[in-house]
Amino acid sequence: MSKIALVGLGLVGRAWAISFARAGHDVALWDDKPDAADEALRFADEVLPDLAANQLLRDSPAAVRARMRRAATLEEALDGASHVQESTPEEVGVKRHVFARLDALAPTGAVLASSTSAILPSRFTESLPGRARCLVVHPINPPYLIPAVEIVPAPWTDAAVVERTTSFIRSAGHAPIVMKKEIDGFVMNRLQGALIEEAFRLVAEGYASVEDVDIGIRDGLALRWSFIGPFETIDLNAPGGVRDYAKRYQQAYEGIFAASQWRADWSGPVMDTIEAERRRRLPADRLAARQAWRDRRLMALTAHKARAAKEIGD
Repeated sequence: MSKIALVGLGLVGRAWAISFARAGHDVALWDDKPDAADEALRFADEVLPDLAANQLLRDSPAAVRARMRRAATLEEALDGASHVQESTPEEVGVKRHVFARLDALAPTGAVLASSTSAILPSRFTESLPGRARCLVVHPINPPYLIPAVEIVPAPWTDAAVVERTTSFIRSAGHAPIVMKKEIDGFVMNRLQGALIEEAFRLVAEGYASVEDVDIGIRDGLALRWSFIGPFETIDLNAPGGVRDYAKRYQQAYEGIFAASQWRADWSGPVMDTIEAERRRRLPADRLAARQAWRDRRLMALTAHKARAAKEIGD
């Protein structure tokens, strides 16, 4: 197994540490905040036993934890690394500064990947001498529970780097989404954004409550979407497959599309309605506990999907 350098240890960086160490890699942890590595390791100590209890580790928690090591300096973290995963704040200026340092200090054969969820790789890698080895590798957090990872090349990213990164991410237990070129929002946030926009519109116009919209996804569409995607869903929802579905329902969706060409202002009056409904159902002081509940439910769902894949098939 290879050495992975993690640069930036916030919510995403510390989650990557668990994912890569679980896959058998040695993981070097570095952040410019002195306490960040210790916090990341404490987080791993809390999470790893739960993962083991759900049979989501190949090795013991102690063995996985032993692969995570603090690095005293950025140079130490990068020394001998084959893959560098940057997870610093979502600011273009920060990314440009960090990637300039990574390109100067990392081994020439190392891939330089960013976890950014919103910044195009071309915006912070264009001027780098080693820009051909730079790309985005964006997870849905936490990556140790949600397999999908977006691989987004800049216009100048070497195709061999994309292929190598795809193989690496897949070998680490992830499901890579390999984009052909960059676009704002990548794949996952564009899909999620379309859904959230419609959710806001339905509430803003008084068609449904916040909870009713959540039910529609949680107890409706998401049950299928948890194991098949939208194209497979419609392929299976008409006797003749996807083309048959389009013939049957395109006209209905054309009407829906025409009525959805406006944005609800997320900071406007509709937010008062949404926030009030959410805080009635979940007081602000229970958010952290509910987040922990969500992650435990994700562990259970991930474990179930793994068992079902073995027993029923993918």
